Amino acid sequence: VGVGASRVRDLFDQAKKSSPAIIFIDEIYAVGRHRGAGMGGGHDEREQTLNQLLVEMDGFGNNEGIIIIAATNRPDILDPALLRPGRFDRQVTVGRPDLKGREEILRVHAKNKPLAPDVDLKTVAHGTVGFVGADLENLLNEAALLAAKKNKKAVTMAEIDEATIKVEVGAEKKSRKYTEKDKRITAYHEAGHAVSAFYLENCEPVYEISIIPRGMAGGYTLYRQNEDSSHMLKSAMIDRIVSAMGGRVAEAITFGDISTGASQDIAHSSEIARSMVTKYGMSDKLGPVLYGKDNDEVFLGMDYSNSKNYSEAYASLIDDEVKRILSECYAKCEELLTVHNDKLTLIAETLIEKEKIGKDEFLKLMDENFDPTAEEPSEEAVTTEDVKAEENTEETVEEIGEDVTDISKVTDDSYEVGETEE
Repeated sequence: VGVGASRVRDLFDQAKKSSPAIIFIDEIYAVGRHRGAGMGGGHDEREQTLNQLLVEMDGFGNNEGIIIIAATNRPDILDPALLRPGRFDRQVTVGRPDLKGREEILRVHAKNKPLAPDVDLKTVAHGTVGFVGADLENLLNEAALLAAKKNKKAVTMAEIDEATIKVEVGAEKKSRKYTEKDKRITAYHEAGHAVSAFYLENCEPVYEISIIPRGMAGGYTLYRQNEDSSHMLKSAMIDRIVSAMGGRVAEAITFGDISTGASQDIAHSSEIARSMVTKYGMSDKLGPVLYGKDNDEVFLGMDYSNSKNYSEAYASLIDDEVKRILSECYAKCEELLTVHNDKLTLIAETLIEKEKIGKDEFLKLMDENFDPTAEEPSEEAVTTEDVKAEENTEETVEEIGEDVTDISKVTDDSYEVGETEE
């Protein structure tokens, strides 16, 4: 008992002896969480440590020469006493980096890595919207590892693209084997996401579709934002739900049955719909009112349970509104994929054949003028052309002279204009 408080006293004593000094406390919420009726009661070790920290910060004179800096990603759960004037009264918010910030972070982490000429860090920054500094560092480290595995002397864009997907989704698990039935279900599921997103105005562009397992996912559809955005419109949230429903709808339309593969899609859609109703005031029926409080602070020293700030009658209305939004989005997705069932089938069958479709190929397949029945030159036709080319070559060699028997010996100077045809 009192170990934390004792260490705080020792820390400040050492800082005063070494003055001028800077004390940096990382993850300050570990000791600076809101005091109150938490799971540990009001007299736990953490609160004693916090109290001692507050006492030490109050004991500074005008010329102590000590600066205290703390960092946290949860300022909302800090005890108000820590943020009063004279303590941590100046806050510097460090958000997710924008385009320029990501580019500069990439340059820092690329200094000790050989990059191929085709690597453009600005392009990489454009394709990593939402990444933080740690993600970008991990991306380049993964790219370097991939290049080393391929015995390359420099990191190319191919490795960076692969590393970006690995950071977002996880590593490929090619060893996991599908049954043909599972492969078809996964292909149509992912095709449902991609095709619905393509025809929705407010969805991010599809970047890659794959039925190769990655991380915990059996397949994935990856999207890419074109630019940084700090706001999301109601229409964009609706379209995101519609696209998330695409996998379940595609299964139902194609197989007349549904699988468990849509569990995460349903959870994500439900979360968006509930936030629209209770947090963002986007329900016409319930109006712009905040319903409920965040309930994720039970392990962070706040109340053991947060009571609802609305009645059971409103709880029922909230559930009805959430269900209405999800049902309408499902119906919209069902109509969309029924109308464009030919594209759904085309994308799914291509996935079954190739297992992965990139952005360019996806756009080509989704082009209204694309004809999947267009025949490519057959092997027989190619072979015939090759034979004709060989015959022409032999005739040309004979015309040049009997002493020339190897085509590799024929120089450009041996030919006269008009003697050969391509």
